[in-house]
Amino acid sequence: DLMRVHEYHEQIRSSSDAADYLRRVMNNLPVEEFWVIYLNRANKIINSGKISMGGVAGTVADVKLIFKGALEKLACSIIIAHNHPSANNKPSEADKQLTKKVAEAGKVLDISVLDHIIIAGNGFYSFADEGMM
Repeated sequence: DLMRVHEYHEQIRSSSDAADYLRRVMNNLPVEEFWVIYLNRANKIINSGKISMGGVAGTVADVKLIFKGALEKLACSIIIAHNHPSANNKPSEADKQLTKKVAEAGKVLDISVLDHIIIAGNGFYSFADEGMM
C-alpha cells in the first residue's frame, strides 16, 4: 500500500492547482504522508503516489524512492508534497534540507523539481511560491 498510485491527467498550472489535487488524496490524514506528483512535459499529471508515511510528528522520504517512480514513469518533472496533521504549514528545517537534496538530485537526473508543497488544514505552503526552490 506504500506505493499507492492515483492516475489523473489534469494539468498543474500553479501551486494552488497542485494543492487542490493533493488535498483530494491527503486531506484530514491523522499522520504525515509523503507524496510525489509525476508530470509530463506539458505539466499534466502522469501519476502520483505515496512514498512514505510516518507518525504525527514526521515522515522520512527516501530520495531514491522519489526518483525511482519518476524514472519508471519517464516524468519530465515532479512535485513533492507532504502534510502536516497539526495544520501548521511552516516548513521544518528537515523539510528545507530534504527539498534542497531532492532538487539537487533532480538536476543530475534532468528531472525538474517544480515545488514542495506542505498541505496543512485548509492552507498550504509552497516552497516555489516562497522562492525556496
